Amino acid sequence: MGRPRTALLDRERITTTALELVDENGDFSVPRIARRLGVQTGSVYHHVDGRDGIVELLRERVSESIDTATLAAGPWDAALTAWARSYRAAFAAHPRAIPLLTTSPVRAPRVLDQYERAVTLLLDAGFALPDVMPLITGLENLVLGSALDLAAPETMWVPADVTATPLLARALDAVPVGRADRAFDLALEGCVAHARAVLRDSLQERQGSREGQESP
Repeated sequence: MGRPRTALLDRERITTTALELVDENGDFSVPRIARRLGVQTGSVYHHVDGRDGIVELLRERVSESIDTATLAAGPWDAALTAWARSYRAAFAAHPRAIPLLTTSPVRAPRVLDQYERAVTLLLDAGFALPDVMPLITGLENLVLGSALDLAAPETMWVPADVTATPLLARALDAVPVGRADRAFDLALEGCVAHARAVLRDSLQERQGSREGQESP
């Protein structure tokens, strides 16, 4: 038999198959990837750096949908907000991948480049270096939590006896359509507003320090 014109195995096929398994079952294994692709398990290892390597390939694949151009568009708060919305949409498309990706360190170069751009955006805006990663981490927690919320039922609270929780029942009846989106908008607005306050206080503190050093 001659060699097939199309390779049976490469990193792209492995990543696609792993993501299919995660979307279906919430996890993957190298033997299951091999079975689905019709190859030996050892053949998969020739193309990837074990399970951890596949996790990073998954991280890169899901993150490809994030519009990194948003981080260079407009003032920092608008840019950060747009990035958060794009980030949320990318992970909402694969909610079962979130627990897998958030429990391992980020090593994928293309993903790290996104964080480099976010750090640059905040430092250029005037944020103090110690404030940068807490802000990005808090924003990421908000985004990923909301991406999971988008995969949840529209109604998450179902009282068995409304007479026991009458105020909760009334509040649930008053919730408009699009609960997850509205909650995300509220939380994102609060996060960005807090960031503005942190930046303002930091700039004022540094200005006061400079004036103190200049005074006789």
